[in-house]
Amino acid sequence: MIELKNIHKSFEDKQVLRGVDLQVKKGESLVVIGGSGSGKSVLLKHIIGLLRPDQGTVMIDSTDLLALDEDGLNEIRKKFGMLFQAAALFDSMKVWENVGFGLKRHTKLPDAEIKEIAVQKLKMVGLVNIEDVMPSELSGGMRKRVGLARAIAMEPDILLYDEPTTGLDPIMADAINKLIIEMREKLDITSVTITHDMKSAYKIADTIAMLYNGVIIETGSPDEIENSSNEIVRQFVEGRAEGPIVLEGIER
Repeated sequence: MIELKNIHKSFEDKQVLRGVDLQVKKGESLVVIGGSGSGKSVLLKHIIGLLRPDQGTVMIDSTDLLALDEDGLNEIRKKFGMLFQAAALFDSMKVWENVGFGLKRHTKLPDAEIKEIAVQKLKMVGLVNIEDVMPSELSGGMRKRVGLARAIAMEPDILLYDEPTTGLDPIMADAINKLIIEMREKLDITSVTITHDMKSAYKIADTIAMLYNGVIIETGSPDEIENSSNEIVRQFVEGRAEGPIVLEGIER
């Protein structure tokens, strides 16, 4: 469903990706882990075509993104739904208008039908009777759920999650993890999640890939990653300051 080959990306003199190879099968839940500034978000933006690599290819469902013009990219982006780190809701719009934003923009459906779909998607993520509420009245966990309802509103083939549990308490984080699993099972969706929350990664992933120093250094099942013999991977998943990963600004 998703295939990245030899992806390189630099910003001015900073090389972020140095030859990333990655495959995601249809229906698979892939989690990309890595430290802050490791390039996880940059990788995600390549998958959805918001960034073009300096070198390499990005294939989505056998389509080469680099061969597409802007209209072609916009068309293939309809295959995607995305849950942003901070939910990224429009504060001036009611909840149902946020959920139905893509439908309003890309279809000719009347508002009444869009609202009906929005209510249905909100129910799927465990939210009822909030469609006419403004986002400012919601808790952080509820905003994440609304963001997820918006991500699935157009029934995408691929869901991208950008740090879905960041900023949430442990109970709400676990609720979001369960929702991610439910969305995959109910909608048969392929998903890519970037996170540094290992508890979340172990729970939602079929496959975990670690991004370090611009490349994928190890890929495996949650059990394989948890029991990896790679010292860099072990340091990260165990959350240890001591090890081969150099922490900027901290002397040893």
